[in-house]
Amino acid sequence: MKINLRAISIALMAFFCFAFTQAQDFQVKGKVTDGQNTPLESATVYIETVQDSTLVNYTITDVEGNFTVDGSTEEEQVNIFISYTGFNTYKKQLSLKENPSIDLSTVKLNFSTNNLDEVLVTGNRAPVTIKTDTLEFNAASFKTRPDANLEETLKQLPGVNVDSDGTITVNGKEVSRVLVNGKEFFGDDPKIATKNLPKEIIDKIQVVDTKTKSEEFTGKEGDSENKTINITIQEDKNKGYFSRLTAGGGTDERYELSGIANYFKDELRVSILGSSNNINSSGFTFDEVFDAMGRSAYSITRNSNGNFSINGNGFGSNSGITKSDNAGFNFANEWNEKTELNANYFFNRADNRTATTVERENILPDRTYYNNSESTSERQNDNHRARVSFEFEPDTLTRISFRPNLNVNDGYSSSNSFTESFEEDGTPINNATTEQSGEVFNTDFSNRLDVTRKFGNKGAYVRLGFNNSNTKSEEDQLYYSSREIYEDGTLTETQIQDQYIDEDSKEDEYELQFDSRVPLSEKLSLDLEYSYTKANRNNTRLVYDRTENSDEFDLLNDDLSNDFESETFDHRPEAGLVYEDDKLRASISGGLQSIRLKNEDLFTNNSFDNTYNNLFVDSYFRYRITKTKSIYFNYRNSRSAPSINQLQPVTNTTNPLNIVTGNPNLDPSQEHSFYSNFNNFDFKSRSGFYMYLGGSFYNDQVVSFTTTDEDLVRTTTYTNVDGAYNLFGGFSINKRIELEKGATLNPRAGLRVSVNRNVGFTNGVQFNSKTYSLSPQLSLRYEIDDLISIDPNYQLTYNIANYSLDSSRDQNFINHNLGAEITTYWPKNFIFGNDISYQHIGNMSPGFKNDFVLWNMSLGYKLLGDDGIVKVKVFDVLDQNISTSRYTGEDFIQDTQQLVLEQYVMFSFTYKFSKFGGKDPNDRRRGRF
Repeated sequence: MKINLRAISIALMAFFCFAFTQAQDFQVKGKVTDGQNTPLESATVYIETVQDSTLVNYTITDVEGNFTVDGSTEEEQVNIFISYTGFNTYKKQLSLKENPSIDLSTVKLNFSTNNLDEVLVTGNRAPVTIKTDTLEFNAASFKTRPDANLEETLKQLPGVNVDSDGTITVNGKEVSRVLVNGKEFFGDDPKIATKNLPKEIIDKIQVVDTKTKSEEFTGKEGDSENKTINITIQEDKNKGYFSRLTAGGGTDERYELSGIANYFKDELRVSILGSSNNINSSGFTFDEVFDAMGRSAYSITRNSNGNFSINGNGFGSNSGITKSDNAGFNFANEWNEKTELNANYFFNRADNRTATTVERENILPDRTYYNNSESTSERQNDNHRARVSFEFEPDTLTRISFRPNLNVNDGYSSSNSFTESFEEDGTPINNATTEQSGEVFNTDFSNRLDVTRKFGNKGAYVRLGFNNSNTKSEEDQLYYSSREIYEDGTLTETQIQDQYIDEDSKEDEYELQFDSRVPLSEKLSLDLEYSYTKANRNNTRLVYDRTENSDEFDLLNDDLSNDFESETFDHRPEAGLVYEDDKLRASISGGLQSIRLKNEDLFTNNSFDNTYNNLFVDSYFRYRITKTKSIYFNYRNSRSAPSINQLQPVTNTTNPLNIVTGNPNLDPSQEHSFYSNFNNFDFKSRSGFYMYLGGSFYNDQVVSFTTTDEDLVRTTTYTNVDGAYNLFGGFSINKRIELEKGATLNPRAGLRVSVNRNVGFTNGVQFNSKTYSLSPQLSLRYEIDDLISIDPNYQLTYNIANYSLDSSRDQNFINHNLGAEITTYWPKNFIFGNDISYQHIGNMSPGFKNDFVLWNMSLGYKLLGDDGIVKVKVFDVLDQNISTSRYTGEDFIQDTQQLVLEQYVMFSFTYKFSKFGGKDPNDRRRGRF
């Protein structure tokens, strides 16, 4: 199928020209000050119709207090409101018929005093309110479809962008969590909230810096580079329930069953969910139109997979086809504003099947050779996860927090693979056939205990913390491999491994923390911190060979077995200064990190005991140029200990063509990282701009030290190197344009550039590789209320890879991703969605398909007063879905193709039932009220 890019480009240009040439009917301008004629920056100015208080347009005053509101309306009389926190709201009726261009000159706002309650009610309609650290939207001011959810509402907010995978950014900064009335909504996966919360109950949408519970309590500054959205529920609707049930069946034995129910009453909230399907879906973060079919996205690899996350823990698999069964509940309540309890439990059973084909080119200092491999696997895993969060505030100055978390996995897996190696001319060198099966059981218990005490009202506090993590894993595995070695194309040797492997590992980590803040002045504070971490790690790996002519595995292989113990002692004292005023927030701190590593191999009696000291610095500053414009910079350095697998001096031969041995003499790696950005959103022009630059530089980085013999068997250990780094930068810009008759246009553009330098060894020769990536992207969202939304997008990625080992293997290629999401809501009660993406990978090996079109289609019909919807959806209309990717490493180039979900047709029925404040929100749409 050919895509006519030129025709698409011409159509988009024509569309832009049409959109930008719409006329404006009125203009209102002026200046806002307080009683002393001081300009009020970021006051909200908005215009509503007189008849039904429908929002016409709005803006925010600039740093000089000036504003201009323009737009078009058929109304002859409108009301203008000007609101600012702490001041009485200004209101005036304007006649646009007599004078469509109005200059209000200077508008003085008066401080609110006795009429505070009245002011709050009157000013509550302001569509946008900018406070010191909070951006607040009034949900009712932004038009959506009557049955819209939170995600659809977020798409209407200025400066807010929701990607096709559900990722939310606000003025370029990613939203890390979504809260409801300040509390987590069924774990910390934002999509569970954004795709299930109905707009009917939402009052305010607040965007704040992400903070820990301790930071919220003490008032300490949070992470200004990650955002949290807090949804406040309308007070009269904070009692009720909303639920959704879906059942569907389709071709190729595909099916889906899911349900989610939520009950809330004031501070009490109870949620339950459950799902079962074999279409790689979590089951309860369905998109209302396309469900879980896999959406168009900016990605080199397109496939539909079954991975998702709750409470920071992943479920499912990143590849293949997964049948999953999920169930869980969440309970949250608060008593007397002193005690808060949040508890949840999740169960997941995942049956995952994969098939992978790999073609790899390996670059040595004096030669190049190739690997081809094919592998399949089947995995079944049962996962239980439980978490409790208990918070108690005996008085207004003291807070106690207790958060235990338990994670249990019980799984079985089997896999087999065939790998062959050959010269550039096709002469065979070796091959290996492997078969593995095993069972694994592991438990992970962790806990956080915090006690915080505040002093006075200037931000002073003391916090004591204790954290522990206890992990245990037991694995039993049967392993068989047959390796054939060729010489000059003739088979000369066959090697067999037939083994039983019993591997147990245990890791216990305990951490004590102390930190406090001492105010030195109104704006300057002293921070003191100390942490001590003690970690014990043990890994026992016993390998038994099968006795010849027997079914018993009773010959212990000492060379491949180990009993390895590692201890880490980490001391980290730190002191710093924090400065904060209305414009500048800055901090610089430093200290001494002392890491002691003790390692002992009980099989070989090898041991070592080393101590590493590192002076570290952690600093940042954020300068607020205006309330909507800021710059940010941070720098930090740190050391991290190698993993136990990298340290233990034992040989692992489970891949007979790549034998791995750890190195107990590794040093901890050191990382220097920095990040900076400039952020601005102009409410007058509805345009946002975000620019960023960051990177990391590494000393003593742990890398592979690989030697390849004449038979092309790779022996890998680990060593430390200097000189690796990665740099990245880019920008994003978005604009929202209000057109006539309820139409909006939201063009977005961005660019990301990255440079990476990797260092490694092969056959004793140190080498480096550099990769460069330049990726511009364009997207556009055009929407007419209750009629149609069109969201085309395009991304080009230009890749360069240079190799010091062999410059003739340098790479230079371009990938293209083009997509369009089109949804129509006409005729009435019908929803018709088309999600089309085209991908072209610029430099694939022969035999791999490098371009394809993925087209998903959905047609739904609403019934039962919008409570029900019957739907037919087609995944991969053209039957072209593939998962193809190219990886470029320090000394290899690899093409991979994986098993993916193939075309199916699904018929489903979804029923939603809800009641808020004693009323069914859909009754209004049925005309009963």
